[in-house]
Amino acid sequence: MNEEYKIYTKGGDKGETSLLGGTRVPKYHDRIEAYGTLDELNSYVGLIRDQQIDNHYKDILFDIQNNLFVAESHLAADNEESAKNLPKLTSKSILLLESEIDEMNEKIPPLTSFILPGGHTIVSYCHIARTICRRSERLVIKLGNQYKIDPIIMQYLNRLSDYFFVLARKIAADNKAEETLWKPYE
Repeated sequence: MNEEYKIYTKGGDKGETSLLGGTRVPKYHDRIEAYGTLDELNSYVGLIRDQQIDNHYKDILFDIQNNLFVAESHLAADNEESAKNLPKLTSKSILLLESEIDEMNEKIPPLTSFILPGGHTIVSYCHIARTICRRSERLVIKLGNQYKIDPIIMQYLNRLSDYFFVLARKIAADNKAEETLWKPYE
């Protein structure tokens, strides 16, 4: 096999990895934690996209996956020079999420209580994606306290978690799945 195409490099065998730009950092570095969690989220988005859902949702989820890779690449860049030729998230991506949220919200009953995740497998996957997205957002905010991070990444993640919440509700409605309302102990 050609050495250039081996998936393993052995470069991380001692617990370090390289950022985009070449800087070596420990695998527990805040940058690795942030973009690794986005990668985890991206995997769940792929799982949702692989379900029996409307093609429109699949198209939006594909767009989200691409945007997550864009965000990951910026978080992996060790300096502005390393990031200058990377694709960028734009306000257009946020506006698309807002538009999708508004459109879905018009087609579901108003929220009267907190909702317990569940009711349908796809709904549960959406809630998992929502919680991973929230964790990603926290990690990116933490990273932003140490390094310069494009604020649009944080804005996108904030809106994205809202998107997954509303998508879960819309898919529940599409599948006539019952939403379980949280009823605090009386």
